[in-house]
Amino acid sequence: MRIVCIWSTWCRIGLICALGALIYYCGGCSTIRITDPYQTATQLFLESEATRRAVQQINVSHMRDRKVFVDTTYLSTVRENSDVLSFKQTPQPYLFLIAELRAKLLLGGARLVEKREEAEIVVEARTGGISVDHEEMLLGLASITVPTEVVATVPFTTPELAVFKSTKQFGFASVAIVAYWRDTGEVQSSSGPFVGRTNREDYWLLGMSIGTLGNIPPTQKALPPNAPPTTRRR
Repeated sequence: MRIVCIWSTWCRIGLICALGALIYYCGGCSTIRITDPYQTATQLFLESEATRRAVQQINVSHMRDRKVFVDTTYLSTVRENSDVLSFKQTPQPYLFLIAELRAKLLLGGARLVEKREEAEIVVEARTGGISVDHEEMLLGLASITVPTEVVATVPFTTPELAVFKSTKQFGFASVAIVAYWRDTGEVQSSSGPFVGRTNREDYWLLGMSIGTLGNIPPTQKALPPNAPPTTRRR
């Protein structure tokens, strides 16, 4: 009888300890809010990195020590319900192009001014386009949507059966400039058009990812050994 009582006591102690541990580990549960923006980091970097590569090719050596005004009229679109360029807006990808061009001019020795009247040279920038192409390859059976007769508004989708699959995204950006003397309108220099290219490639085998390649940050796992210490990821 005494042995049974001792065993019963130890059972109670063990149960209390287990409940205490459960409360300790589960009492501090929390939820992390995860955002899912409309534009992915891959899309933004494909466009911005391609833009940077295109701007790097522009020659601005002829404008060293000159007062330069950057005219962005032809990188703007007319706002809705307006017929004049005084009500204009610049698409987000073009804003990055303008900023990169201004940085290129400054690093090349030009002196930027904010008013056309103060400039010796006016630089007009233009682009043939900044966007992303998408290419897919599938070895297997693609998923298809089959309408059902019972409930017409709820179609049935078959699963994808892929032996090998690849998804490739390519970013392209085109840029060119023409510079002219503000007082005479005579051409001072011209450069471009130049095209910058970026890519991301994902591969799957039997439904499992086997690798990601590309030249944009979302595809780069580590920086090269000779990268400056201040740019290394922590």
